[in-house]
Amino acid sequence: MKITKYVHACLSAEIDGKTYLFDPGVFSWESGTFEIDTLQRLDGVVITHEHPDHFHPPFVAALLHKFPDVSFVTTPTVAKRLHDMGAVHIFTDSTGDIEVFSKKRHASLEPLDNTPENIAVHVAGQLTVGGDRHDLEASKEILALTVTAPWGSMIAAADMALRLKPKAIVPIHDWHWNDKARAAAYDKLQGFFAGHDIVFHKPTDGQTIEV
Repeated sequence: MKITKYVHACLSAEIDGKTYLFDPGVFSWESGTFEIDTLQRLDGVVITHEHPDHFHPPFVAALLHKFPDVSFVTTPTVAKRLHDMGAVHIFTDSTGDIEVFSKKRHASLEPLDNTPENIAVHVAGQLTVGGDRHDLEASKEILALTVTAPWGSMIAAADMALRLKPKAIVPIHDWHWNDKARAAAYDKLQGFFAGHDIVFHKPTDGQTIEV
């Protein structure tokens, strides 16, 4: 599998000849690391929830302009917004290679904010993307792990990963760290997970890695 991280929560994954995009958010779009002109095909887009760091309408509009028939898998709230944007193929449950295995809400944001809907998915039986949660019920061999957040912590992320026992981890949701902090955290997590026979990959934004 080929995976590319585009700052924060956005990933693309090439699996068995198909390309999927996850959480096209504002930080990823504004970073300039995502070059839509280089994307030759797009078989599905997963938007785990409505927050702007996961769903940025200009990003989605650009995707729809190039791939008007692309399928979206998302929450009912985001589905309504996608419909208003002209998306045609919108699903709030499993479709094709994308399995929605959990619909628990986003990690609690109370009392600062409301806690929105959040979906967690398995893709092609190989990759798990869970959005903004540290209480996922399952993972395939590769886990896109939310490593830090205003609502969570690196410790909670590590605890969840040890419970789920994937074979490999790709870190996401780390825009909040500066480059030096991110490098130190990646080194720490890589060493820690190596002791538990889990491969922790250290992606560079915009560069494709083999997982």
